[in-house]
Amino acid sequence: MQSRQLGDTRVSAIGLGGMPMSIEGRPDEQRSIATIHEALEAGVTLIDTADAYHRDADEVGHNESLIARALASFGGDSSEVVVATKGGHLRPGDGSWILDGSPEHLKAACEASLKRLGVDAIGLYQFHRPDPAVAYAESIGAIRDLLDEGKIRFAGISNANPDQIQQADEILGGRLVSVQNQFSPAFRSSEPELDLCTEMDIAFLPWSPLGGIARARELGSRFAVFAQVARDHGVSPQQVCLAWMLAKSPVVIPIPGASRPESIRDSVNAANLKLSETELAQLDSA
Repeated sequence: MQSRQLGDTRVSAIGLGGMPMSIEGRPDEQRSIATIHEALEAGVTLIDTADAYHRDADEVGHNESLIARALASFGGDSSEVVVATKGGHLRPGDGSWILDGSPEHLKAACEASLKRLGVDAIGLYQFHRPDPAVAYAESIGAIRDLLDEGKIRFAGISNANPDQIQQADEILGGRLVSVQNQFSPAFRSSEPELDLCTEMDIAFLPWSPLGGIARARELGSRFAVFAQVARDHGVSPQQVCLAWMLAKSPVVIPIPGASRPESIRDSVNAANLKLSETELAQLDSA
């Protein structure tokens, strides 16, 4: 598989989003483990998670623990895999989401994630979402402290605007390696952030790149040109979508969610799908 730069290391061009394996409608653990193993077999070396990826109030960090078990039980070499997790966004267990960007919470959340993942340093730790009740500089300052202390290897942010990207990189002393924002054919408002990441040579990780858990299967019916290009190449519209994203910038690393081995295998194949300039222009205008 092709690779992309993340800080001073290389990761797969397509990552794996673990969220669907832990929230409402999740599969049984055996299938989830098989999905993660399939991703690893296919060459995926970036797995995205968060402490908030869980369903019930008493299972915070469900997805982190699941990924740790999958890595431990994998028969091959997983030493190059970067697990990216996040802190600062919470799920009380009633279906809602709340924010806590306080330095105290972020540092405690990082410690808990370290234990669940069973590592001495988290590969990539990301501030999940800005908290209006806490100055952004204070939240990023906590991430900087974790980086300085060696608790995390790389630092990233999520759901950030251009000003926050620049502010975070300044506070981190030029050590911001990634921005994870929503981006898909149906959600294009993160184009300015993508452009800035390209300019700054910072990895851009689109979340819900296929339109979200509930709508990924509908991508071809919602966007006819993606379906047409897919037919021309004999592949899925989802694969075309990811290949289109990869072509937009060398810093893009899509992290499609998956809960079935066959879906992550299809996603991984997007890294080798070559689209013409005409096709890319058509997709871009959809």
